[in-house]
Amino acid sequence: MSKVIEIPDFRHTPTVDKVGVEERASRFTKRSIKKEAKMQGLKMALNMIDLTTLEGSDTPGKVKQMCYKAMHLHNSIPGLPSTAAVCVYPSLVKVAKKTLKGSDVKVAAVATAFPAGQAPSDVKIRDTKFAVEEGADEIDMVISRGKFHSGDYNFVFDEIAAVKEACGKARLKVILETGELGTYDKVRRASDIAMYAGADFIKTSTGKISPAATMPVTLVMLEAIRDFYYKNDIMIGMKPAGGIRTAKQALHYLVMVKETLGNAWLDNHWFRFGASSLANDVLMQIAKQTYGNYHSSDYISND
Repeated sequence: MSKVIEIPDFRHTPTVDKVGVEERASRFTKRSIKKEAKMQGLKMALNMIDLTTLEGSDTPGKVKQMCYKAMHLHNSIPGLPSTAAVCVYPSLVKVAKKTLKGSDVKVAAVATAFPAGQAPSDVKIRDTKFAVEEGADEIDMVISRGKFHSGDYNFVFDEIAAVKEACGKARLKVILETGELGTYDKVRRASDIAMYAGADFIKTSTGKISPAATMPVTLVMLEAIRDFYYKNDIMIGMKPAGGIRTAKQALHYLVMVKETLGNAWLDNHWFRFGASSLANDVLMQIAKQTYGNYHSSDYISND
C-alpha cells in the first residue's frame, strides 16, 4: 500500500534566510580534508558524475565515445569506478544503451522540451514516453518556469506528476533552472512542488544558462529534501548541475551533503553531479594522489 502524503499549500512554503544560507554554504568550503579521506571523496565524486552531451551537433559517434569514457575513465589508474550515468537527448538513448550494455552506467535522457520547457504538456509526455521506450533509465525534465512565475503552481505540480507517471520504472529528475527563479524563496517553493509531485531527484539547472549550480542554492534544495524526509520518511535525490568544474568544489559539495543530509545520501543513487568537465579535474587529482605528480591532460579525453 503506497504512503499517503498530504499536499501542502504551495503559496505558503517556508521562507529562506538569505544571509544565513550563504554563511552556512561558505563554511562548508573551509573544512579540512585529509589525504585518505580526500582520495575516498574523489572516487566518490567520480562515481556520482553524469557525463553529458546535449548539443544540436551530437552524433552517434560522439555519444559512443562518451559512453566509453564513462566506463573506462583512466586505464592507467587501477580501482577507478565508472561514472553514474550518461545524459543524452532521447533520439540518442538507443545508441547509449547499446554501447553501455553490461556496465553499471545508467542512461539518462533530457525530455519535456529541454531546455526551455516551452511546449504543450502532451508533447512533453510523448517526449518522455519515447525516451523510456528507447531504454532510458532516468528522465531529466524541466519545469514550466513561465507557469511558475505566473503563480500557477497547480499546473507545475500536475505536469510533473503526469511526467512521473509517463516515466514508468524510470527515475525522474526535475530541473528547476534555479538561475531563472530569482530568489531562494522561489527555489524552496519549486523544490517542494517537485518533491510532492513525485520527483525522485531535484536538479538545479540545465547547464544552458548562468548562473547554474551554486552552493547556497544547492543548500536550500538540500534543506528542502531534509524537511521532506523528516515529514514523509521518503528520500529524494539531489543533482547540482552546471558550473562545478574542479575536484575541490566537488569535495565541498560532498561535505555539505554529508552535514545536511547524512551518509545515506553519499551514494550515486541519491546524489549526482551534472558536470562533464568535472571528471577530468577529478582524474587529474586522483593521479596526483596516486603517483605524486599530475598527469598531462593529454592522457585524459575531453569528450
